[in-house]
Amino acid sequence: MTSTTDLTAAEAGVNVPSLDIGMSGSQADIAAAEAAYAKQKYREKWRRRLLPAAGIVATLGVWAALVYILKVPPFIAPSPSLVAATLYAKFGLLMSNLAPTAIEAVSGFLLGNVTAIVIATTFVHKKIIEEAFFPIVVIINTIPVVAKAPILVLLLGNGMEPKIAIAALICFFPTLVNMVRGLEAVNPQAMELMRVLSASKTEVFFKLRLFNSLPYLFSALKISASTSVIGAIVGEWIGSTNGIGALIIQATYAFDSALLYATVIVGSCFSMLFFLVITMAERLVVRWQAPTGH
Repeated sequence: MTSTTDLTAAEAGVNVPSLDIGMSGSQADIAAAEAAYAKQKYREKWRRRLLPAAGIVATLGVWAALVYILKVPPFIAPSPSLVAATLYAKFGLLMSNLAPTAIEAVSGFLLGNVTAIVIATTFVHKKIIEEAFFPIVVIINTIPVVAKAPILVLLLGNGMEPKIAIAALICFFPTLVNMVRGLEAVNPQAMELMRVLSASKTEVFFKLRLFNSLPYLFSALKISASTSVIGAIVGEWIGSTNGIGALIIQATYAFDSALLYATVIVGSCFSMLFFLVITMAERLVVRWQAPTGH
């Protein structure tokens, strides 16, 4: 008859190898899952790159096909190849007109956003001022840009100043609203901790409110990066002789649709570049925010 000690040893001899096999199997499963996840991320990465490129190519193909099939005259809608040729032939003219528009857009972006941040800080700390002047800000924002432009041209002259002012006004409101929301959306527990630590208003602002508002601020800045270019171009439609907006008007009245499309593409490319710069700055500054996956 086998003793209890012998049975225990036999059981131990049977169970240990099976346990090793189970551990090896789980490690293999983990490695397979990690490989599948890495493969999926790699596919998503290339998908995000290739799908927009495929969309652009498909759009150009449809555009070229419609122009060719419908026999559209070039002065109404040029073909993509004609626009590309115009971009190449008149690249110097386009860049010389892009320069003042870029200066106006960037200057208006800086002026409008800095002013919005200062006023938002004032609104958060002085509720009486917010209650008195926020409705006025809303009323000014409801005025169309094309209605503001002539007024600013009369007030500021026919130079770059009214264009910068228009770009600044367009950037101002989204940043003001987002900045006020970000400065106020502070965790109550964190605010209570700052009070317990006897933090001053300055310390609360720079160490708590400002950091909390940065994601809100950059959301507004990305919007402003595009709208500032729009504001500068709209401002150039009134009484300007150079810039992307002025070149659009000149090409329109000359029925040079190829130059018109090329000018619009150049302005759009600058707007996208400006947006990407702000997005990269956000990734460098707001490091504690989890990526959205978009």
